[in-house]
Amino acid sequence: MYKKLFIPGPVDVLPEVLEAFAKPQIAHRSQEATDLQKRISENLQKLMYTKNQIILSTSSGSGIMEMAIRSCTKKRAAVFSVGAFGDRWYKMAECNSIPADRFKSEDGQPTTPEMVEEALKTGKYDVVTVTHNETSSGIMNPVYEIGQVVAKYPNVIYLVDTVSSLGGVKVEVDKCNIDICLTSTQKALGLPPGLAVAAVSERAYERAQTVENRGWYLDLVGVYKKAAASYQYPSTPTTPHMWALDYQLDRIINKEGLENRFNRHTEQADIVRNWAKKHFALYSNEDYLSNTVSCIKNTLGNSIADLNKTLSSRGYMISNGYGTTKEKVFRIAHMADRKTEDLLALLKEIEEVWGL
Repeated sequence: MYKKLFIPGPVDVLPEVLEAFAKPQIAHRSQEATDLQKRISENLQKLMYTKNQIILSTSSGSGIMEMAIRSCTKKRAAVFSVGAFGDRWYKMAECNSIPADRFKSEDGQPTTPEMVEEALKTGKYDVVTVTHNETSSGIMNPVYEIGQVVAKYPNVIYLVDTVSSLGGVKVEVDKCNIDICLTSTQKALGLPPGLAVAAVSERAYERAQTVENRGWYLDLVGVYKKAAASYQYPSTPTTPHMWALDYQLDRIINKEGLENRFNRHTEQADIVRNWAKKHFALYSNEDYLSNTVSCIKNTLGNSIADLNKTLSSRGYMISNGYGTTKEKVFRIAHMADRKTEDLLALLKEIEEVWGL
């Protein structure tokens, strides 16, 4: 049975976007493929508000996360975590023998500029990693304000995971002073999983040139800088994803419009927040709430797993808590091309199942 997905990725994909996947295969070394990747890169620069070079990676967003921290850390990384995906940055550092310290916020609390300042003034770090939008906690970190702190330390590279926000929230990469801003396709961009993208600054490339043992497939300099400049990559790219992303970016920028898209995400987030506060409580600090996924306390103590089974039979799916918050919270995503009427219908279903 088809279910409408209200989980923080993967998301439902518009039929016309799926149709773009079915375009005939092309030679990935052809001029047509080069033109396709060039067009995607130019539109991503518009979406990301940046002049930085765009790279495309046939991987999940985690691939570029690993590329970024491995290629840019020469001294030590300061990894800031507000949940599972901040912790992933730290795990990647450990697995690659990269010196790193983790600065973990209390549950439901953000990474603050003051926390970053406190770490950087020690002089120990040359990389900062931040998760912009943490789906496990429903927190959206203040990446602009953090970027202003990082800008005071010219030898520090700023790496930001926007996997669950870019395409639904305005992220002005250049104004935020972000050196590598990464995302993947299966969340707010509204495509199936399988392709990751990033905007990369010259500062990040310059740092990477001084770092040894960057790997091969995800070598930021030896592979990706040259490839991105020519709009050609050394390994086989996922051209079906590129056709679909090309179509979707044109639709987002030229048909829906960026501000309209961002406003729609905000409006839907407000709907869920107000509903949650009426019937339950929000899990995280209300000054730093995500606009793409809401994390709601299960104040009734009912079984979220049973709720999801019933919702599934009615054609809907939400998310349980992640890790230690399982059954303590539930999460409702409102990202990509979700229609408001579908979101309202889901909330009514939950009210009916739980007798609210």
